[in-house]
Amino acid sequence: MDITYNLNGGYKPTMKRFADLDGPDFFPTPSWATHALIDNETFSGEIWESACGDGAMSEVLATTGNRVISTDLVDRGYGEGGVDFLHTNRRAANIVTNPPYNAAEGFVRAGLRAADHKFALLLRLAFLEGANRQRTIFTDSPPSRVWVFSERITFYPAGAVQKGTGTTAYAWFVWDKMQSGPTELRWLEPGYKAKYA
Repeated sequence: MDITYNLNGGYKPTMKRFADLDGPDFFPTPSWATHALIDNETFSGEIWESACGDGAMSEVLATTGNRVISTDLVDRGYGEGGVDFLHTNRRAANIVTNPPYNAAEGFVRAGLRAADHKFALLLRLAFLEGANRQRTIFTDSPPSRVWVFSERITFYPAGAVQKGTGTTAYAWFVWDKMQSGPTELRWLEPGYKAKYA
């Protein structure tokens, strides 16, 4: 059974991407993309990586010195498997993750409930678009900052040969519950890929 999420935050019907070599919706985050976040945002207290996969992001988050809690819906041998982030009552000071693409809106809603300080999601920049998100997420709970990548991130399925570059623009969307005011749009300087690859 494919227990991944669909667009409205529930489970999607059974299907599998042909390119996914290690289970549903498993495309590990390149370490440099997580370094770009922690070089520009500070986190006070523990960090919960709620879609940890094989721990690629958790390992980088641990370099902050903060305690990192790692969970995932699917057990991939890292952290605690079988934890449904969309329906858990757990809380944490901070939550940082790269959610399954089809569950981004559900992850925003769940993260806003579960994070006490900061909540950061790595999302396609196009997440800013959409009438429904404008009426709900961006009107009711807009992010504090959007960090736009100057370099393209390429996501590869686990075990795939890494070559070429991606064509999709990504950004870190950060909700900071300690800050009020309008959303800040910022750009990440080029060079993270070379520095941390």
